[in-house]
Amino acid sequence: MSEQPPYLRIADELRRRIAEHEWTPGDRLPSRAQIAQECGVGDNVVRRAQELLISQGVLEGRAGSGTYVAEPRKRVRVVRSAAREQPQGSPFRADMKAVGRQGDWESRTDAKVPAPTDVAARLGIAEGDLCVRTAYEFLADGKPVQLSTSWEPYELTSGTLVVLPEGGPHAGAGVVNRMAQIGVTVSHAVEQPEPRQATAEEASLLGIQKAGLVTHIRRTYYSDEGQPVETADIVVPTALCEIVYEIPFSR
Repeated sequence: MSEQPPYLRIADELRRRIAEHEWTPGDRLPSRAQIAQECGVGDNVVRRAQELLISQGVLEGRAGSGTYVAEPRKRVRVVRSAAREQPQGSPFRADMKAVGRQGDWESRTDAKVPAPTDVAARLGIAEGDLCVRTAYEFLADGKPVQLSTSWEPYELTSGTLVVLPEGGPHAGAGVVNRMAQIGVTVSHAVEQPEPRQATAEEASLLGIQKAGLVTHIRRTYYSDEGQPVETADIVVPTALCEIVYEIPFSR
């Protein structure tokens, strides 16, 4: 088994000292140089350890002041489930209501956007084919907790009442319910989650540390004929949210 990277060892050590109340919320940590000397590592190792803990909400960096123990905060529970699509109403609002929060979102839709290479591959269309692109910022109690960029083939919904995901009589109804209005049955979705660092734009929108950890979920909805009908890039900040998958079983 490979040895644990030094910065992860230092991160564990800092967590331990916080858990044992050597430092409590609001306390300023010793300088990186002091921690590095105590632990027998370089300053860069301590910096990486602190950046990891900042991205996880354990520490808080204050420009020009130092690094502090963050106040405990409860992460928002984000449910990924086949049961999320509802006949009426918003699954996101229902999820937030279940954890005692007010859920809402802001969106911006651009029609007839040429599909980039990766999006085209996921939708099974040619690069440059036109799509309807919608950028979402999901809010819990007015604060951003999730980003999403959705792509739908323009040819699929062009000329129908559901061409705009957040416009018309079926605005905000969700992919499954909207597609049903044009005779397309969505049978399943595939999600591919992976951890990465937030881009500068994502960090700014989410109000998290620059390069903070996020979970990037590539989700694609498929019709019962196996045709992709929508794909999305969903970004969930690790420090603010916990992702929970609910897996139904047929009886």
